[in-house]
Amino acid sequence: MLELIPRAEPSRRMVWLSPLLAVALTALCGLCMFLAMGKPPLQGLAVFFIEPLSSQHGWAEIGVKMAPLLLCAVGLALCFRANIFNIGAEGQLAVGAIVAGAFILHFDDGTGGGGGLLMIALALLAGALGGAVWAGLVAWLRDRYHANEILVSLMLVYVAQLLLSYLVHGVMRDPDGFGFPQSRLFDDGFLLPVWPGTRLHLGFGLALVAAFAAWLLLSRLFAGYRLTVGGLAPLAARYAGFSSRRALWGCMLGSGALAGVAGACEIMGPIGQLTPSISPGYGFAAIIVAFVGRLHPIGVIFASFVMALFYIGGELSQTRLGMPNAITGIFQGILLFSLLACDVLIHQRLRWRR
Repeated sequence: MLELIPRAEPSRRMVWLSPLLAVALTALCGLCMFLAMGKPPLQGLAVFFIEPLSSQHGWAEIGVKMAPLLLCAVGLALCFRANIFNIGAEGQLAVGAIVAGAFILHFDDGTGGGGGLLMIALALLAGALGGAVWAGLVAWLRDRYHANEILVSLMLVYVAQLLLSYLVHGVMRDPDGFGFPQSRLFDDGFLLPVWPGTRLHLGFGLALVAAFAAWLLLSRLFAGYRLTVGGLAPLAARYAGFSSRRALWGCMLGSGALAGVAGACEIMGPIGQLTPSISPGYGFAAIIVAFVGRLHPIGVIFASFVMALFYIGGELSQTRLGMPNAITGIFQGILLFSLLACDVLIHQRLRWRR
């Protein structure tokens, strides 16, 4: 039978190359899946991986998908590095969108005279505050009552989604919207600036800035060093006098704020209003992005690009090849499984035992 034997020293090169190997394995599994469903396998891979990159419009749409993925994944990477497992970025994104939407609806008089860069900045700040407060609930429950942050953050996702649905069916519903559960469209003065001729908005630039800032924090600042040591060696961090409580609050509030900005960017960018579903699962997909990027802010940029490509490729596969709408989630799951398999073989080796 086969058994796993721990390696004396895992290869550092393979640690960084394994995400590329996982993407290659995902493409190979996708080839087999297209073949099993009676679709031309090479054409399926071309539609999924190559066609989104064949035009400026495709690159812009990938950037639109990257913005929320990257914002959420950067915050999650910081949490995971500190050994704090925040699984609730999806809920923090939703609350950020709610608070930013409420701010806009309060100041938007519908005459087209409001808005501007200052109001856009304040709306983004409101979204960040909403996400931070929602993540702060998780930090408070763990800090005060030693609650498991995985369960608490995950359960709060469903609370946030139900809260969003309640509001757009109630007090935030557009009175002239013929009963549809959505707010009124935001005035152009409250929408993020976009690249001419595309839907690529300012949120993409904010996401890149957030990734670069996280890289500076981890590589150049003592606070990042404390965070990393606290995650890798909690006992050593405690001996050195590093506060685990400060790391908990700092990581959770920062991660929640970034997810809240992601939600604000979605309603102020491609959506333009509050709806019951403002995210197709960006907060959960960002968990995969963080680990594929090796919890490194620069690696997370490339991982979010791959995940955004999955979203666009999945949409094209539905329209071009008639694939089911679950195709994107299938590829995401295969990527995660491939990465986990590669990580197991990096740290352990297979041996046949009679």
